[in-house]
Amino acid sequence: MPLLDAREILAFPGGDNSSDTVIGNVHFNLTTLQHWNYTLYSNGTLSNGSWCLLTFEPYTPALVLPNGTFINVTWCWSPTEPIGVRGGVAIAYAVLFGIALVLILVNLKKHGRLHLPTEKRFFPIGRRWQWYWSSWVCATAVISLLTSIDVDRYFLPELPIVLTSFFWFLMQWGVMAVVWEAVRHWGSWMERQFIDPDPFVLRNDDRRSKVEFYLPLVFYLFLWLNFFMIVPRNWTGIELQRYPQQVIDDAAPTATDARFKTAAFMLAVCWLITVFSLWHSIKHYCPRNRGAFNRLRGLVRYTPLRFMLLLPLAAVIPAYQALVAWYFDYSPLKVGGPLASIYAGAYTPTLLILYVQILFGFFNPNEDLELQRQRRVRAQELDREMGIVHKPSWWRRVNGEHLDPNESMRDRLARNVREIHGTKRSAPDAEVTLSPPAGAPATSVEMTPVSPPPPSAPYSSRSERRRQERAMELAAGVLFSGAPEQSAATAARRREELMMDGPPPPSYRDTVENIRAAPASNVARSISAESSSSTNHPPQQIRSMLDV
Repeated sequence: MPLLDAREILAFPGGDNSSDTVIGNVHFNLTTLQHWNYTLYSNGTLSNGSWCLLTFEPYTPALVLPNGTFINVTWCWSPTEPIGVRGGVAIAYAVLFGIALVLILVNLKKHGRLHLPTEKRFFPIGRRWQWYWSSWVCATAVISLLTSIDVDRYFLPELPIVLTSFFWFLMQWGVMAVVWEAVRHWGSWMERQFIDPDPFVLRNDDRRSKVEFYLPLVFYLFLWLNFFMIVPRNWTGIELQRYPQQVIDDAAPTATDARFKTAAFMLAVCWLITVFSLWHSIKHYCPRNRGAFNRLRGLVRYTPLRFMLLLPLAAVIPAYQALVAWYFDYSPLKVGGPLASIYAGAYTPTLLILYVQILFGFFNPNEDLELQRQRRVRAQELDREMGIVHKPSWWRRVNGEHLDPNESMRDRLARNVREIHGTKRSAPDAEVTLSPPAGAPATSVEMTPVSPPPPSAPYSSRSERRRQERAMELAAGVLFSGAPEQSAATAARRREELMMDGPPPPSYRDTVENIRAAPASNVARSISAESSSSTNHPPQQIRSMLDV
């Protein structure tokens, strides 16, 4: 992009007369141009301080009206130049950030899915924040890179350099939040694994819990201070890079003022808080070491490989932001600045941080699934210590103890009857035909009543076989009570067995009627006789719990 020097002002070329001038082989009214205070510059632009237009072919205006309006005009802030090196590299970086966005959404679905009930201390959004911030970083990076294409294409710098700088600062702001959320959530995940075997091993009101509560608040306080130091400001001074002296007088002081320097300091404090959070998690959830040297070695030993890569890359971000806040020549806010420093310090660390997150996101399992696996391992260890050996999963299928999801209620009742009879199906596809006994009337029940076994001899002993037979008969009578003849026969046989112990006692109604009809003396005498007869009568022999 050409830069115009303030001293390169040209005189209007002569035309057909004193009020005519020829610019780009087109005749213009010189009086009108001078009336509206237009000035011709050596780079082919015509400007009056408010409007700027191109005068060289093929962008030469066709006509100027007496009121100062140009016909078929092309303004100086138009993308007339071809895509430069900065724009070409920006397209390549934008493609990489777009691919990263797709992979981040895949990881968000993998790690954000719940496989366990939500716990009060560990909310699902805690594990998703790092992927939400990563999506923010990809979006702002793509906007910044695509708008930087027009930085080279505009004839004079204007809105594109402001947009690319604005979204670049938002990208830097978001990538620090990505690293912070990754470290913070790792500490939360370590705490969750630590208390899962014993929820009461850690207190909720100790110093550790208070630090973990206030640390995110402090981090986001400094992060928002970085945001307010940069974003809400007048960005017009960044556009004033149209000639070298203007860069020195306007653009450089604006890009290196006290607010940008303070913002870089705030970002450095955010990085230090992130490192402290990592140290705090290792101290409380990893094995402790004695001595300063052993603690330092333990800090390096228990730091995950992911954070060994993320923290140095994240340290480059506040360092580069501080560099450009003091030296404008290396800043991405400068039009025509050195591309090596711009892309190496401004975009490459952010891109590497995202891809490190994506790589470890694919390798690390979902936390709920990992917690389930740890619980199974602990349960197996406890069973091994107690000597409990569980049967394999095929045991129930071999012994016919599994439940078929396609089994109907009729099949389940038939299986229950077979279990009562002590028999099993000979083949998986065998049919059990349940038909009513001969002469039995049809019932309205879905399953036809099964014929009970023939009545056996009266109960005379306490043998286990007889007890099982009686239990089977009672169960069959409860389940299949559709045959009245069989029910009557069973009731009669039961009454005969009860009569073996003696005549039944009089009913309550007969006793009350006799007492009302007899005199008082007879009532007392009858009660006394009944008492003496009850004491002289031999006690009833209870043979089984079924006789009670």
